[in-house]
Amino acid sequence: MWALLGGSGFEKFEEFQKLESLSAKTPFGETSSGICRVKLGTTEMLFIPRHGERHEKLPSEVNYRANIWALKKAGASKILSVSAIGSLKTEFKPGDLVVPNQYLDRTKSIRAHTFCGQGLVGHVSLAHPVTSELVEALKKHRSDFEFKIHFGGTYVCVEGPYFSTQAESKSFIAQGADIIGMSNFPEYALAREAGLGYLPACFVTDYDCWDDAIPHVTLEGVFEIMRQNKLKAFELCKKFISANAQILPKGCPTQGLQTGLMTPKEFITADQRQWLDVLLS
Repeated sequence: MWALLGGSGFEKFEEFQKLESLSAKTPFGETSSGICRVKLGTTEMLFIPRHGERHEKLPSEVNYRANIWALKKAGASKILSVSAIGSLKTEFKPGDLVVPNQYLDRTKSIRAHTFCGQGLVGHVSLAHPVTSELVEALKKHRSDFEFKIHFGGTYVCVEGPYFSTQAESKSFIAQGADIIGMSNFPEYALAREAGLGYLPACFVTDYDCWDDAIPHVTLEGVFEIMRQNKLKAFELCKKFISANAQILPKGCPTQGLQTGLMTPKEFITADQRQWLDVLLS
C-alpha cells in the first residue's frame, strides 16, 4: 500500500474519501496528526499531513519516527513524500517538480533520527536513499503531466524555521546541492531502516536567496506558488499512485534493519522486540 506524507501546503486534499482514522499513538509518541486510510478513485492509501492538519508543527517538531513506524504498522510498503522546497538552480523553476536522488543533512542534531539507540545498534546504507524502482515508474508517467519534472539532483535539508542567509545559500550550491528544504531528513533514513520504499516529490516554491538578480524567498510569494502546487500534487496522486498501486520495491525490506541490526536477539528487551518486529516484518 502507498503512504502519502503531505508537507507544507499539502495538509489536506478535499478529493480524498476518508475511510478510517487510525490510532496516532506509537511507541515513539504520537504521529503528526493521526493517520488516515483514504480512497482516491478505486485506490486506497494511507495519509499523514507531516506538519499537522493546521500546519502547527515546525520541521524540527515533526515526530518522524512515529510517522514512519505507524505507516509501516498500518501496512505501507512505499512512501510518496510531497514537500515544498527552494531552488538553488535557475533551471529548477517555481512550480516545477524535482525528484532528487541524493541528500545532504545540515540539520542540527535535535531531531530523533534513528530507531536505534538505548541498547539497539544497527547500520543501514544510505548510499542510494531514494528507491530507484519508484523513480523509474514515475519517469514512465512524465508525459501525463503538463508541469515540468526534473529527475536527479541533491536536496540539502536544513533545520529551519528560518530561510537561509545568502552565505549559506551559496555554500550549499558549492557543496553540490540543487534544492533546499527542511523536512526530508530524517524521513528518508527512517524509511530505509523500516524497509519502506521512498519517493520524494519536491515542488519548487522559490529561488532561495543565492542570487540578488532573482527575487528572494518570501512567505507571501511561497503561499501563492503553494496553492498552485497543491493541484499538481493531487494530479500526481491521481495519475501516478492509481496506476502503480501494486508496485512493490523488491529490495527495500532487506536494505533496512532486517539485515542491518547488529545487536544479538538475546539482548533485545521484550518491549523493544514488540515494536521492532513491526520494522523487521
